[in-house]
Amino acid sequence: QVRLVESGGGLVQAGDSLRLSCAASGRFFSAYAMGWFRQAPGKEREFVAGVSYSGSSTYYADSVKGRFTISRDNAKNTVYLQMNSLKPEDTAVYSCGADRDGIGPLRRISANYWGQGTQVTVSS
Repeated sequence: QVRLVESGGGLVQAGDSLRLSCAASGRFFSAYAMGWFRQAPGKEREFVAGVSYSGSSTYYADSVKGRFTISRDNAKNTVYLQMNSLKPEDTAVYSCGADRDGIGPLRRISANYWGQGTQVTVSS
């Protein structure tokens, strides 16, 4: 069993930066690929970024490529999402997910475990 808790959301202005964290409880954190997702009001959840078990491989949605960076610290059981140059269209609830089968399922919006999410609001 893995419990995921996100933090770091908030209200910022366009162009600002935020760093989200997702802390995992339980054992074998490094056995899970991790991903960040977001869901805006009235829209479906979308994949934002994913990182492999060791952190050596990453994948990003086109909408955030070059602005967001996903990383993980397996010693701290934590995955991060550094968000730079934020835009109003980045406003959403951001959540993390964990999957034993790698980034592939995460890109298909599938995960073994999900966090509750943290709100990010970007004002223009």
